Amino acid sequence: MPIDWLVSMPDSGNEGSSWILVLNGGSSTLKFALFRSGDSPVRELSGLIDRIGSPQGTFTWMREGAVRADRRTVDAPDHTACLDLLIECVNNRLASDPLLAIGHRVVHGGRDYREPRRVTPVVMEELKRLSPFDPEHLPAEIKLIEACARRYPRLPQVACFDTAFHQGMPNVARLLPIPRRYDRLGLQRYGFHGLSYAFLMKELARIGRQGEASGRVILAHLGNGASMVAVKDGKSVETTMGFTPASGMPMSRRSGDLDPGLVSYLSRTEGMSADRFHQMVNAESGLLGVSEISADMRDLLKEEQSDSRAADAVALFCYQAKKWIGALAAALGGVDTLVFSAGIGEQAPAIRARICDGLEFLGVGIDHVRNQKNEAVISKEGGRVTVRVIHTDEEREIAASVMALLSAD
Repeated sequence: MPIDWLVSMPDSGNEGSSWILVLNGGSSTLKFALFRSGDSPVRELSGLIDRIGSPQGTFTWMREGAVRADRRTVDAPDHTACLDLLIECVNNRLASDPLLAIGHRVVHGGRDYREPRRVTPVVMEELKRLSPFDPEHLPAEIKLIEACARRYPRLPQVACFDTAFHQGMPNVARLLPIPRRYDRLGLQRYGFHGLSYAFLMKELARIGRQGEASGRVILAHLGNGASMVAVKDGKSVETTMGFTPASGMPMSRRSGDLDPGLVSYLSRTEGMSADRFHQMVNAESGLLGVSEISADMRDLLKEEQSDSRAADAVALFCYQAKKWIGALAAALGGVDTLVFSAGIGEQAPAIRARICDGLEFLGVGIDHVRNQKNEAVISKEGGRVTVRVIHTDEEREIAASVMALLSAD
């Protein structure tokens, strides 16, 4: 049965359905969450399958509110096999209520997709066309959508795009300084982590001071992938990632911005191919490449006193983050709120302190006691800039987007 037919099937008429499954597929990982629909989505279950393609993959899942996660080793040769494992786990929680829809995090939406879209043959064709823009994510995401269509041919699927949040950036922030013909082919700065940023801005509007979310805001999503965005009047005006998620600041394994001359230099001196360079900057660089120890900031913080390579990696990460805050503040004409989020941003007070150290000229100053306690507001009392720590939730943002889209149909 052709996939294009499967993904375009109408609703099954399950108006009484109450569950939304959210899938976040990477090249070798699959995160998922199950939400009960309502006025706002309520998470019931979360999980992760990693090391896809390896017979020693791991499947981890946890019910909301549970003290510990369940974990087992699995043989997950591809995303289709992962889906079978995942559905078995999810079905144990559904009781008699079938799924309402499946929402997908899709990293790249190109120029045209500015909001979540129902998956149709047209959408699938566009995602396949965009695959060369993001070979690290899109091919796996497409296969996952196709696998879901085979499993649930009448179930609506919704694609939620990480690039959509940045679609309104000024032209000057989107243009790449290369021959103009490439801009007509779609080569521009897109920005990523948009689902996280959309969630954080809603949270800031909910918990912040009146009008704070409409001010000059810098959001720092610091996790395995790391980026920042400058937001003014609730809209993205500049961001650190550009044409691909490998750009911007150094990350766990990604290099961040590099001198483009490295491509020709390594080609001449080492015979490095384009594919090998892509592998290096996406999987072997960043914290891992500099430290030669680990891609995990927690490991590096433990080792930095005894290993200069670990210390260099931590220092480089903090230095580049500080530089980007300065650049984004320049794009905004100042800053009123700085938000730290994601794994490092939420859980590493030492990194937050080092990033903020020296930014007093912007009005950034943190209270070290509040920071060490991981309080929601870590800035000094009466400081010019409010510095916050907000937990991000991309899966919840996807579930809410799916609910809104289906309600509007």
